Amino acid sequence: MINLIVNGKPQDLPGPTGLVEFLESLEIKTQFVAVGYNGEVVDKKDFGHIELHEGDVLEIVRPVGGG
Repeated sequence: MINLIVNGKPQDLPGPTGLVEFLESLEIKTQFVAVGYNGEVVDKKDFGHIELHEGDVLEIVRPVGGG
């Protein structure tokens, strides 16, 4: 079990998990999201290279429609 922080809240995962796999588990489409990983903005082309580990911090930002 690993612990990380997602949008300021603790999140437990069963073990190291790929970023894309994690986003898909939350039903988040990767083309419509911005991700901060340990204080750095991640380029979408690098999503597949990131594995989440104990203590990582994610900020996930999705567009919100409105009018």
